[in-house]
Amino acid sequence: MEKFEHEYNAEQIQVLEGLEAVRKRPGMYIGSVSIRGLHHLVYEIVDNCVDEALAGYCKNIHVKIEPGNIICVEDDGRGIPIDIHPKTGISAAETVYTKLHAGGKFGGDSGYKVSGGLHGVGASVVNALSDWTEVTIQRDGGIYQMKFERGKITQKLTKIGDSDKTGTKVRFYADGSIFETLEYEYEVLETRFREMAFLTKGLHILLEDLRGETPRKSDFCFEGGLNSFVEYLNKAKEKLHDKPIYIEKDGEFPVEIAIQYTTAYSENILTFVNNINTIEGGTHLEGFKRALTKVFNDYAKTHNFLKDKDNNLQGDDIREGITAVISVKVKEPQFEGQTKTKLGNSEVTGIVQSMVNESLSSFLEENPAVAKSILEKCVSAARAREAARKARELVRRKSALETTTLPGKLADCSSKVPEECEVYIVEGDSAGGSAKQGRDRRFQAILPLWGKMLNVEKSRADKIYGNDKLNPVIIAVGAGIGADFDITKIRYGKVIIMADADVDGAHIRTLLLTFFFRYMRPLIENGNVYLAQPPLYKLSKRGMDDIYCYTDDDLTKAYKDLEEKGIARDQLALQRYKGLGEMNPEQLWETTMDPARRILIQVQLDDAIEADKTFSMLMGDQVEPRREFIEQNAKYVKNLDI
Repeated sequence: MEKFEHEYNAEQIQVLEGLEAVRKRPGMYIGSVSIRGLHHLVYEIVDNCVDEALAGYCKNIHVKIEPGNIICVEDDGRGIPIDIHPKTGISAAETVYTKLHAGGKFGGDSGYKVSGGLHGVGASVVNALSDWTEVTIQRDGGIYQMKFERGKITQKLTKIGDSDKTGTKVRFYADGSIFETLEYEYEVLETRFREMAFLTKGLHILLEDLRGETPRKSDFCFEGGLNSFVEYLNKAKEKLHDKPIYIEKDGEFPVEIAIQYTTAYSENILTFVNNINTIEGGTHLEGFKRALTKVFNDYAKTHNFLKDKDNNLQGDDIREGITAVISVKVKEPQFEGQTKTKLGNSEVTGIVQSMVNESLSSFLEENPAVAKSILEKCVSAARAREAARKARELVRRKSALETTTLPGKLADCSSKVPEECEVYIVEGDSAGGSAKQGRDRRFQAILPLWGKMLNVEKSRADKIYGNDKLNPVIIAVGAGIGADFDITKIRYGKVIIMADADVDGAHIRTLLLTFFFRYMRPLIENGNVYLAQPPLYKLSKRGMDDIYCYTDDDLTKAYKDLEEKGIARDQLALQRYKGLGEMNPEQLWETTMDPARRILIQVQLDDAIEADKTFSMLMGDQVEPRREFIEQNAKYVKNLDI
């Protein structure tokens, strides 16, 4: 190997002082410099306010997106300390904003019993990654202010007035030389702050967006805490009992849990540690599941819900249809990995398990009608699980006996390397025929579907195995479903849903996405699911290449461009595509399947909570939430074919 000739001595060792390290490697501190990282800046400042609320000193948080994408966060907590820090020789407030790992969240004598955020680096990281930051503090009878540019102090902490109030206001403008975009998404912030308000009972969070002509505002305060959270999650579901089961325990490890069962077939358990969403669960979830399984099995045996006393209900049976939120407060949380998505404190398992055992057992004994409705569902789920097992085994045996395990309508590709292969799930035999003729057989497979699919939101797993619409999809993907799903066994790197650009096509896309979300979620989480974008219009004229337009804006622009070339609208033939079957193989390849020219939308799971709520609302049994959604969004509908 050729050597790279250069000096390598002490002078080549780069030392990044203070916040320079953050600016040099921002991804190490906030995950990315994409829009996700941009929002993370806001979360870190608001997390500090929430920590004040958890400590019992803050009741109100006001977040504003000011014109020009300036963020302003104000709270009525104690205010950041302003006295001189004994080690740094500068004010405590300046220390917090200029020194990494400086804050009131370290050690036994810290200013907080529990806290979330980036373990004390949040404020300094936001300061380092902002073009400018302005901090105003009210405490000790005065108003104090300091200013920074790109992490460096430009105005020392200065008293600018008197006040008998307390609190902290932070205004900052993110650094455009670091972030890919400076445009905050209101809905993303709204979802996060709603969640924070649910998790901190009685905390009032006001979010305002002042950027547009019409300001937007969301006001969150939930005295019901986790009960309100569960009721929000279950708004579009039919409940087995009116009020959530609420469990709360104070002490060294405060625990708060709310549980409500619905008629749905999926489970939805959310876990939080110090208001951090632990999406991978951890020891608190493990303790909850153990206790839930034991309590319901003990009750089922004692009250004769099980004919065979030796045949226990399984955890999956008991969790069918459950919606639960678990929130624990841990002074020194240990997380597995850098992403803080899995709690590792082993002592939490026993604490949660003991608490749920005691409280839930008492609840079931005191509420026999609720216990009966839940247990009947659990027993029904156990029967369905056994039926699903038999159906699954039948599918496996059938596949093993057949000469080919692939569905008959699947036109497979020649490559066997999943990373380069893709399967188009196509609506209808007509479009499927065109797709088969127009594809690149080396890496593109085609699976035509016909008729409406099973709505899995209203069906248990035993109805899915052997279903003539879903079974071909399961076999083609090749990785199983539900708990058996194994992402390493997928046969295609891209699973592409290609449906007509009309109401029926939208319905088919929604049915398939519901199936993937409920039974193949890792496929979405891993970024393997895509939506094809066929054109809506074709403009043609003798002697001119056809022009395909994918949106109304594309069509408007095409007309304008052609008019500039001297081609009037009345000289052009406009075709509105209502179905993929209207295109011949060459057109389908050129517009929708050619990797060099096609438009694919990757399906991403940014917010599993909202996704679960949306699928329940769109595809569940409850009509009223769906009616509300349609009434609120009907004005946005375009290209509705009548």
